[in-house]
Amino acid sequence: MSLTISIILAVIAIIIIAGLAFYALKLRREVKVREARREQELIQARANCLESLEAIARAMQTGQVDMVEGGLRCKVLIEILDTRLAEDDVLSVFGVLHGRVSHLHTHSARKELSPRERLAEDKERIAVEEALAEPLQLAASRVLSNMEFWHQHYLGRKRPASPADLGQAV
Repeated sequence: MSLTISIILAVIAIIIIAGLAFYALKLRREVKVREARREQELIQARANCLESLEAIARAMQTGQVDMVEGGLRCKVLIEILDTRLAEDDVLSVFGVLHGRVSHLHTHSARKELSPRERLAEDKERIAVEEALAEPLQLAASRVLSNMEFWHQHYLGRKRPASPADLGQAV
């Protein structure tokens, strides 16, 4: 092989390696941008979850929402935030509540029930609410008392002064 061909092949190899290196750097930057975007979306989702959780817990404490409905919504939000929170001795009542009322009909399925069946389910729902009223109130209080810590832990920042500012603070 002549020296000229060797030099040409070496230059082509260097150009190919440089092109591949440039492409790899471009892909790496794109991955970093996507990861940052995904992290921001996760933080925003957690902020929205905390905002909803706080609003529901406050509504439960003030009687603005049915305790069963509020407890079920809190259960879902807590599991979205961190499944380990559902194992907390006080917050676990949300799971207990779900276990006791999950078989009851809702929405369109409830409308299809006869009036007698609806009344029976309403009585069951009220009995569960009465039995768990105190633990549910305690759990709502625990949610509210943990808000400052949860903001630090899950969002990495202090809780905004006003709950309405949560979603905007990201």
